This record gives sequence, structure tokens and C-alpha cells, in this order.
Amino acid sequence: MEQDELESIVTETESGDFTGDAGALLESAYNQLSAFADQANMYALQVHSSDEMIPPTRGTDWGDNGVWRLLHAHNWDATHQYILNSWNQLNSRVFLTNQVLASDNPAPTAEQEAAARFLRAYYMWYVMDMYGQVPFRGVNEGVEVDPQVFSREEAFNFILEDLEAALPNLPSLPPSPTNAQASKASAATMLARLYLNKGVYLADVNEQGALNPTFDQADMAKVIEYADIVEAEGYSLDASFYNNFTTSAQSEIIFVNPEGAGNPENRYFMTLHYDQNPSGWNGFTTLADFYAKFEDGDVRKGIEATPDGTAFSGLGRGFLEGVQYNDNGEVITNSRNNQPLSFESEVPLIGADTDDGIRAIKYHPADKGRYIQLRYADVYLMKVEALFRSGQTGEALTLVNQLRENRGASPLASLDENALLDERGRELYWEGIRRTDQVRFGTFDDVWHDKTVTDPFRVLYPIPQQALDSNPNLVQNPGY
Repeated sequence: MEQDELESIVTETESGDFTGDAGALLESAYNQLSAFADQANMYALQVHSSDEMIPPTRGTDWGDNGVWRLLHAHNWDATHQYILNSWNQLNSRVFLTNQVLASDNPAPTAEQEAAARFLRAYYMWYVMDMYGQVPFRGVNEGVEVDPQVFSREEAFNFILEDLEAALPNLPSLPPSPTNAQASKASAATMLARLYLNKGVYLADVNEQGALNPTFDQADMAKVIEYADIVEAEGYSLDASFYNNFTTSAQSEIIFVNPEGAGNPENRYFMTLHYDQNPSGWNGFTTLADFYAKFEDGDVRKGIEATPDGTAFSGLGRGFLEGVQYNDNGEVITNSRNNQPLSFESEVPLIGADTDDGIRAIKYHPADKGRYIQLRYADVYLMKVEALFRSGQTGEALTLVNQLRENRGASPLASLDENALLDERGRELYWEGIRRTDQVRFGTFDDVWHDKTVTDPFRVLYPIPQQALDSNPNLVQNPGY
């Protein structure tokens, strides 16, 4: 999606210098968060490459010239469409925030400048995280100018500076299901994320593209500091897990898309079967091994639809497994084979039946809220991880077990890296952060279902070939 440069928003002076309406451009920068709610592009790069989701081809459905399968199997290259689309979408949005900051008709207020810095950092973080280098173009540079390119360390420092400068001038906003404005809590959340992953971003990279991250104690202290700032802004774990994804969310929602900007209907359309209501696209499912990480009683595993007003065409919440029913308690028939519709855990990447694979519903058709960008449970678990990596294992275990008690799961007796990663998976599945987590925990080059490639260099995506062809300052990442 490219920005529409309307005459009332973006203009040039007689000298050719940029001028613009800061408020109108900032509104556009917020609205363009809609791209994250798409099932393709950035979302696909973060989840389909991970161990939590699989995009099975069902006959000819979801074949799409292999675009999904290549991500799951780690066989992408520099010509992959979603790698190019994501690069273009993210970098165009960084440029849009540059325009907000350069506007003088009128110029941004202190709060608008802070919001633009937050959004620039937010968009640029994805470029740095996924591609490792970031092009940067000034608003008065023409197409004949090759953008400069930040190294990963330079991009890290640029993002850090933006967030630190933004935080004091952003408003204090309490949790709300309609928090579509940058706030102190959203900036602190991204600062915690930045420091938690600093060891990855500044790690030495060998000739094979493998990382050797370290987790400095001072960085972990920063994660804890910023997580505590978020909590001090009034955020806490919601007593009801699924409430987070509804219009009634209370205590966890830090930052969401503006109304109408990429609402989350496709998070259930992309997974529901053709014969369910609403009629879905019968696409993505979770993997059997990922589903096995949940114990019975953990509400995050799934709850059935109930007759107390929360039912909607028989759809439960969480993972949908086994025979499916409508609101009248009648078994839904799979129209493709005239058998009861039953979701089974095993699902192949190619040649799947229409009912293979367990589906996931976080945003429910009955009461879906806005699309969530940042949620407190992520911050909570970042603090847990920072405590663990600082040697404060006892306190980390206590916090994990408080979360698990909240979610109806039994307490853990001990804590290690595998348990931490699993807990993040159980809490944050299908929320678009799994690839980043697996890279940090060193499991992204592991083997899992229908994924046998273990290339260490795939912790970074390639720079798209079109970008390399157009900007000689870019250098292809190792391995591609």
C-alpha cells in the first residue's frame, strides 16, 4: 500500500523543498498500520516462518505459486513477493513519518513530533529486525539520490534515540480497547523490546550468517525498567484471556489500529472452514507439536462456545479441535465430503484435506476488538525473560506462575529457556511476534513439521532483488 500524496497534505515550495500538513500526515501514518492486519506480507514473514502456524495447500486452494509454502519450509529467496512487499510497505511508512517531522504547514506540535518519532521507530524496528539494514531517504532527496543505508547497529541507535526522545512528550494513556494513539506505555514497550533483542541486533555474524547473541546485564536491567514504566501507567494482566481481543478489553491493551484501519476479521476468515459461519477461507492452522504445548485447563488452549450470549455459530475461542457444531448443537457437515466437520491435529504442508489442522480464534466474530499492535502480556513476559537472563530465576518463575494461574494452567516447577519460549508461545500465539522470539532463543534454524532447512543465515530475510537493483548502497545479506 503506497501513501496517497494529496495536494492538501504534501506540497512543494517554489524552491522544490518539501512542505506538508503535520496533522494530516500523522493521521495517515497511523492509518497505514492497517498493513499489519493483512494475512500476508509482514504478518506472514513473522508467523509462517515459525513453528506456530502452517499454511497447508488444500487441492489448489492456497497454492499461490508456493508463496506460503516457501516461508514455512525456509526456502525463500530475494525474489519472494512478501519479502519485497514488506520491504516496500515498511520503508514507505518510515518515509511518511519523516515527512511528518519535516512539515511546516503547519509544523508538528511537540506531541505530534513525539508520535511521529514513535511511529518511525515502530516501522523501522520491523525493517531492522527482519532485514538487518535500513535505507533512509530525506524528504527533499529526489529519486536520483541513492538512499543512505543504516547498518543494524546504526538503525538500533537511531530507533533508540527516537523512542527516548518521544517518551517524555507522549501522553499517559490508561489501558483501553481503543488505544490508537502513541503513548508513554507504547514507547516504553518498544524500548523494552529493543533492549531485550539488543544482543541479537548487535551480535557478531559469521560467514554463514549465524548469530552469536549475548544478553548484557545492563540491557536486561533496561528491559525491567521499561516494563515497570508500563505497569506504572496502569497496565496489568486481564483476568480473562480472551477479553483482550474484544471490545470490552480492560487492562492490557497498549496500542491498537485506528478504527477501520485493518480490522481483524481476516484473523478468523483466514482459518475458518468454508462450511462454518462466517464462511472462512479454510487456510491456516497450527502445528500438532505447537498445540501439544498446552495442557488441559489452560484457557489459552481453547474454550467452547456457550449459550450465555457469547456463542456465535458454534465458534469457541482459542484452538478449535475435533467435531464442530453450530449454535443449535448440530454437527456441521463438511460439504466437500459430506462427513462431520472435524479438525484434526495432523496436517501436511501439501495435499491437505479441507478439515486437516487445528484452527485458532483469538478475535471472535461475536465481539472482536480492534487489531492489537502491543499488549501488556508481552511486556510482562519480556520482564520475566530479562529477570531470568539476569540470574533472578526465582522471581522470574514466580511471575510466570502468576500468569499461568491467571490462565488456568498448573504452575511450573522450574524455568529454563525452553520453558520461557514455550510460555511466550502459549500466551502470544498468532499475534505476529513468534519469528523474533525464535531468533532470540536460537531455535529458528531448528527442524519442525515439513521444515527441514536449518540454514543459520535465515535469521535475516534477504534484501529484495528489486531494492538491490535500485540502490547500490545496499549489500545482500550473507547466504543469499
